Amino acid sequence: MKIANSLKLKGTIQVPGDKSISHRSIMMGAIAEGKTEIRGFLPGTDCLSTISCFRQMGIDIEQNGDRVRIAGKGMEGLKKPQRPLDCGNSGTTLRLMAGILAGSSFESVLDGDDSIRRRPMARIIRPLTEMGALIDSFEGKGLAPLRIKGHSLKGIEYDSPVASAQVKSCVLLAALYAEGATTLREPFRSRDHTERMLEEFGVKVDVLQTAVTIAGGQRLLGASIRVPGDISSAAYFIAAASMLPGSELRIENVGVNLTRDGIVEAARAMGADITLLDIRGKHEPAADLLVKSRPLRGIEISGALIPRLIDELPVIAAMACAAEGQTIIRDAAELKVKESNRIAVMTRELRKIGARVTETPDGMIIEGGHPLTGASIDSHGDHRIAMTFAVLDLISEGRMSISHPECVEISYPGFFRDLKSCCIG
Repeated sequence: MKIANSLKLKGTIQVPGDKSISHRSIMMGAIAEGKTEIRGFLPGTDCLSTISCFRQMGIDIEQNGDRVRIAGKGMEGLKKPQRPLDCGNSGTTLRLMAGILAGSSFESVLDGDDSIRRRPMARIIRPLTEMGALIDSFEGKGLAPLRIKGHSLKGIEYDSPVASAQVKSCVLLAALYAEGATTLREPFRSRDHTERMLEEFGVKVDVLQTAVTIAGGQRLLGASIRVPGDISSAAYFIAAASMLPGSELRIENVGVNLTRDGIVEAARAMGADITLLDIRGKHEPAADLLVKSRPLRGIEISGALIPRLIDELPVIAAMACAAEGQTIIRDAAELKVKESNRIAVMTRELRKIGARVTETPDGMIIEGGHPLTGASIDSHGDHRIAMTFAVLDLISEGRMSISHPECVEISYPGFFRDLKSCCIG
């Protein structure tokens, strides 16, 4: 896939709906009582896997583009699937559904593609087992496929060793089926879409700093959900417009949840000119982002900021290549267990185009300001790697090709079209 070099980005665009929120709206709508209507749903491959899994469990779901209607059957309304539930490439689908199925009345199997089978599942098996869940993993190694035998659950207090929204969400969804209250604590606060959406469905959630508590036995009631644009998708346009001189781009209706807007904070620290316009929304805030080009500088990114931009770190690394000075990314070992080992892959592929980058055990060090050249990039089928190098293609000399560009369908159908539409050569 070749984008072509561009002088600048101009105009107005809208990015697709937030992937995390889209997943959760399907899951909670399925176990709610009554109808749920969703607008702004992301019809990407990952979210469609979630729909498929719940249809297999007897939930009537109508999906037409970004509009979805769900006839929820309540907490006990799911039916035993007749075959393993295929989560595709979606870790969110598998990990969050495991929480729901742990308290079900039947046995089920959660599986996915080769990438899913390499990702760590012990991080959810451990707390679910403490709650009383019966889970078998592949050869007992904490990997998918997972066989879950529905069982009565009890509330627990759990200190998560990682700040992970997927781990937290899995436990909170299981907590709905448990007897008593469940409290989960994290080392840093991770994205809180689950807590916000549970409240939209009528569940009482108590949050105190990095601890979240839910009492079991609460019912979910059908709701009307509006999904804002995905800030992770907007990040590629933030980066491109910041790096290309003369750019001025407005990105409409982007989710700016404080647990997700780390890309804005980091980009501003690098010198980016980003203005939030028309902030609105009750449960999930959204705004238009006005991005203007400006020279960038290297910074250090670490600590509590990492969970707020973990998915955006590859494109931040791209910005670091165009920045003056050194950028250091620390505390990001979680990148190793995404769709690919994003630390190793980014380091290897950036070097191909002339970037000066050093891999570290929990991140990377990038010396910016050096010219970049074209190369053949292996995306490893990772949508965020593919989109990051499409952005780097805009500022590199020579031809760059990206393998498996179709993987962007996981989170951003139409990405290449949208990127071309705002490029002015």
